[in-house]
Amino acid sequence: MSRYRLAPTPAQQAVMRDHCAHARYVWNLAVEQHRHWRPGKKSAPGFVEQCRQLTQARAEYRWLAAGSQIVQQQALRDFARALANFLGGTHGRPGLTTRERRRLRRLTRKFARAKRGSNHRARVKQAIAGLRAREADRRKDWVEKLSTSVARQFDTIRVENLQIGNMTRSAQGTIQNPGRSVKAKAGLNRGILRSGWGLLVRRLEDKAPQRVERVSPHCTSQRCSVCGYTDAKSRESQARFVCTACGFACNADVNAARNIAAGHAATARGGDGVTRPVNREPQLLLQLV
Repeated sequence: MSRYRLAPTPAQQAVMRDHCAHARYVWNLAVEQHRHWRPGKKSAPGFVEQCRQLTQARAEYRWLAAGSQIVQQQALRDFARALANFLGGTHGRPGLTTRERRRLRRLTRKFARAKRGSNHRARVKQAIAGLRAREADRRKDWVEKLSTSVARQFDTIRVENLQIGNMTRSAQGTIQNPGRSVKAKAGLNRGILRSGWGLLVRRLEDKAPQRVERVSPHCTSQRCSVCGYTDAKSRESQARFVCTACGFACNADVNAARNIAAGHAATARGGDGVTRPVNREPQLLLQLV
């Protein structure tokens, strides 16, 4: 599938945003109608009835009538197609990931037990490929939307220079030296790969050339984003950071993100070696109110 970059004028951008807002509003109304339907109740309105209701809504609401009726009806048509595909069993609900992961595990076990060369094994393999393709499409869609938004909003973009290959290395070990917490590490590896960190950084560099800086992750979670003091003891837990020098406290991930945003990476205990001396003793931070 080919991709093309559009360059609409500011006026065209405003019109396109309105079209998207109207389509989203109409789609959400259709979802709300079907959400209240239960077996045994009167069926929810179909595409033709929803189009009639849309005409009534456009006559009542001026802001909706100002939009394109073709765009709004297309949203209803897309919803009807998606619903028909779901009820027909050919497609699942958009976004339903926990359920898909359970199904993927079941299919993987079936694939392992299936006889090589059998039609059953081929069908299971095809089903697994379909699930993985949907997950990849969702991940790519998220990366494209987020990278475009970030590239448009910020002049300088700093990201943590993570080594994904090292982070997702297996912890299984060997027979002589077996690994620890292997199952938990495998789950973490899947989560890291599923999040698409590497792809996001690559697309940011494509869309914001010369504006993306990779910051070393060394001690960013142990460095105080306020006074610059670095101490492993400041990281009280996975979620809490309390500086042993100045007493600054916040969420550990927020503190690390501030260091990355500022381009700070500690090189040794006590400072980064540039803006603050290395191995400097803790100093009391005075705040004037």
